[in-house]
Amino acid sequence: MKEKFTSSYSLETQEKTKKNLVWIIVFSIAMLFAGFTSAYIVSMGDTFWIKIDLPVAFYISTAVIVVSSLTLFLAMRAARKKNKSQARLFIVFTLLLGVLFGVFQFQGYATLVDRGAHWVTRIIVSEGRYGDYFEIKKQGTYLTVENNQYAYNDEKLKGDDLKELQDFARQFLNVDQNGVPNDLDYTKFKLYYKGEPLAFTKGELVRPNGKKLELLDLDRLRLLSRNIVDNRADFFMSGEMGKDFELLYNGKPLEYKERTLMYDGQPLSANLQNKLLRGNKDMSTAYFYIITVLHLLHVVAGVIMLLVMTKRAFTNEIFEKNALSLRAGSIFWHFLGVLWLYLLLFLLFIH
Repeated sequence: MKEKFTSSYSLETQEKTKKNLVWIIVFSIAMLFAGFTSAYIVSMGDTFWIKIDLPVAFYISTAVIVVSSLTLFLAMRAARKKNKSQARLFIVFTLLLGVLFGVFQFQGYATLVDRGAHWVTRIIVSEGRYGDYFEIKKQGTYLTVENNQYAYNDEKLKGDDLKELQDFARQFLNVDQNGVPNDLDYTKFKLYYKGEPLAFTKGELVRPNGKKLELLDLDRLRLLSRNIVDNRADFFMSGEMGKDFELLYNGKPLEYKERTLMYDGQPLSANLQNKLLRGNKDMSTAYFYIITVLHLLHVVAGVIMLLVMTKRAFTNEIFEKNALSLRAGSIFWHFLGVLWLYLLLFLLFIH
């Protein structure tokens, strides 16, 4: 069928047909992303929303895909001038840059996950929150939470000091199932339950009245330990609110003072607090991943197209057919670059 088409119609007709097909594909993809970005905006209404800075890797990937459009343009120009070696070189460069775009995208995703922005991201810590039931003392001084980070003597824990706390907490990750470890290191840190010091006696954590912690209390301790090990205090996002991320309601940023969320200068109302707890998931990160991964999948399709172009360039097939595939494919690749620029600007504005 393909051979009949190429032999029965002129090069001009073939090129027009291929280009029309590519434009139909481009239009369909554009409508798909227009729908997703519209849904993104609509979903912001009357809900809680996390806003984070985009990782540097996404900006690098933007530069990469822009350069790849330039190299593909140069490949087309070389093909028109019958400069086969130069055309091959620029096609290969475009292919490598397409792969590099994907590499930096995945690096950006890895950074987001490290910050706590997962496919499904919860917003606030409601179970195992430090201070609700348990507190920790170091050398007679309580650890505190300062803007979503653990602190000692008003100094935020980091580096070896944070690791020391996390190592202590790691001992309690399985307490609800296996009890308290017999080799528990209870020298540098002390646990307090509802303001009472807990003693470690005969492999048990014991309150001053001699009662052991119940299974429910041990489960709460396990949840607190998980939060400390994952370096989260009040929010699932890591870092400081207002600096590393923002929490918005109905498009308006909330403030965070003394572990209390503030809206319009007042503590978050009970109604909004309950609404946050009921819908304790951030839809913004879900939309972010859907949109960017969907674009990345189209880039993968473009890379496959570039692989075919590269093969045809080295077998001279792409030049024998007056570079029809190269011109049609370049439309698709340039569109992917423009689409990513649009998505990046959209995400910078809304996310």
